[in-house]
Amino acid sequence: MADVPGRPDWGVLRDMLSDLRKATTQLPDLQKRMLEVTGTAWSPDRMIKAVVGPRGHLLELDIDPRVLRQPNSKALSASIVQTVRAAIEDAGRQSTELMNDSLPGDLRRMGGTDMRTFVGSHDADVRIRPEADRG
Repeated sequence: MADVPGRPDWGVLRDMLSDLRKATTQLPDLQKRMLEVTGTAWSPDRMIKAVVGPRGHLLELDIDPRVLRQPNSKALSASIVQTVRAAIEDAGRQSTELMNDSLPGDLRRMGGTDMRTFVGSHDADVRIRPEADRG
């Protein structure tokens, strides 16, 4: 049977609704996985390591004590900022991949989403709590 102009393709609509139902049932798991994302980066000289949470908030900062042998506060601060930014990019990339893998096929084909706009409370405050603590 040929398509009639102006009439919806019910098969396509059923497929879209099925994809949408699947995506919404997976939301709790996706949210948990998104909150577990951490981004990690090292400075080019491997003297600084930064770890950020899913929203880019700094969770850990390790500075090798050898940096203090030749103190240069401007170079140190610039390296810290560069390393934290690289860790944020890593977390954003991982979050975007998680989100895009969870999108229905039609939305994924349209280009997915960019999680660099993912903002909210501080990452240290959103650790996954046991089910009994949620309310």
